[in-house]
Amino acid sequence: MTVDDNTLLKMLASPETKRKAFGLIVSQYSEMLYWKIRHFVLYHDDADDVMQNVLMKAWMNIDRFKADSKISTWLYSIAVNESLDFLRRKKNVADADADLYAARHLMADEYFDGDATEALLQEAIARLPDMQRTVFLLRYYDEMKYSEMSKMLERTEGALKANYHIAAQKVLDYIKPVSYTHLRAHET
Repeated sequence: MTVDDNTLLKMLASPETKRKAFGLIVSQYSEMLYWKIRHFVLYHDDADDVMQNVLMKAWMNIDRFKADSKISTWLYSIAVNESLDFLRRKKNVADADADLYAARHLMADEYFDGDATEALLQEAIARLPDMQRTVFLLRYYDEMKYSEMSKMLERTEGALKANYHIAAQKVLDYIKPVSYTHLRAHET
C-alpha cells in the first residue's frame, strides 16, 4: 500500500501517529533506497549497513523535514550523503584501490545478480573520481535531473554536466578495450 506524501506529513505531525507514519515511510521506500545505496557501495552487506544509517538519520531528523521536497527526495539525499561518507571512511581505512578491488570481485558476491558486463561497468565506475562517480550514478541509474542534483550536491548544473560527460567518456574508454579483448579471447 502506497501512502501519499500529504497523508504521511499529517501523520508525522501528530505524536500519536508519528511512529506509524515512519514505519510506512520505511516500508514504502526501503527497496528504492537499498538499490540506490547499492550502486554506490557495491556489496550487499555494506548497503545494509549504510541503509541502517540512513534510516536512523531520517528518524532523528524527521521533525526537521520541510515539505519543500518530496519525502523520497529527502530520503534519497540522505542515502547519497551516507553512501559517500561510507566510501570516504572506507578509503581512509583501506588503500585507494579498495573500490576497484570490490568491483573486480563483485561476481563472487552471492547477492550480485548481474552478469559479467554489469561487473565490468561497476569496475569502470569504481575507477572514477568521487564527484564524477556520484554524478554518473545519479544520472545513469536514477536519471536524475541536473537541477535536482545541483540542489543535493550543492554544485552548478554546468559543473555537474561536465562531470557526467567526462565520467561517461571514461567509462566508455575503459569498457571498449576490455570488451574487445574479452570478445577476441572467446573467438579463438
